[in-house]
Order: sequence, then structure tokens, then C-alpha cells
Amino acid sequence: MDIDLEKYLDVRWVRGGRQFPELDCYGVVNEVRRDLGLEAWPEHAGATAVELPDLAAGAATERSGSDMRQGAVAFCYQGSVVEHVAVLIEADGRLCALECNEHHDVTVLPVARFERRFTRVEYYA
Repeated sequence: MDIDLEKYLDVRWVRGGRQFPELDCYGVVNEVRRDLGLEAWPEHAGATAVELPDLAAGAATERSGSDMRQGAVAFCYQGSVVEHVAVLIEADGRLCALECNEHHDVTVLPVARFERRFTRVEYYA
């Protein structure tokens, strides 16, 4: 299933945002997953970067690591701390990371370029 990237041009980053078009990194993950017809993850209303390590730990124990595929959630580490999440999508025939942050709202980057910004990235379906 393809995703309508035009929709995400309207997204504005808001800390703890869960209602389109005001989303944070975790909010955009679930919005994309719903648009792809995939199960959304628990909302964790208002969860921010402070809670991301706990969300990642929960994902790791509740789900098996996935191969990199559309809809997988990327947990992004700096050192040993999760500081960001994104979601994988197919764009222009390749796998990309769609993310939302306070500096750029929504961006779409090829996975290799996206991963270079972090110590490590783990993917969960």
C-alpha cells in the first residue's frame, strides 16, 4: 500500500502531539501506520522523549525485531539512550524513514542517510 506523502506536508510538530495535524515523532508513527492499514501502537498520550526509552524497552520485550519493511517503527539511539522514533515507508521505489521533529516538522530520508545520525537504530513491526 502506498502512502499519501502530500498529507504529511500539513503536519506541525507539537510536543506530545497525537491528533493530526499536530504530531510529535511518536504521533506521526501511529498516523502513518493507520494510513498503511497497520495496527497502531498504544497511543501513550503525551509521551515525549523522556518516555521513549521505556517505550523501546516495551517494544523489545513485546515484539520481535523485524526485518526492515514498510510500517516498521525505528527506535533511534544516541549512545545507549533512545531519543527519537520514526517509521519506514516506501517512497520513490525505495525504503525511507519518515520522521517528525521540532526543527523540520516531517522529513523523509533514505534509510542509510537517516541511520547515520544515530549510534544505532532498531526496527520493530
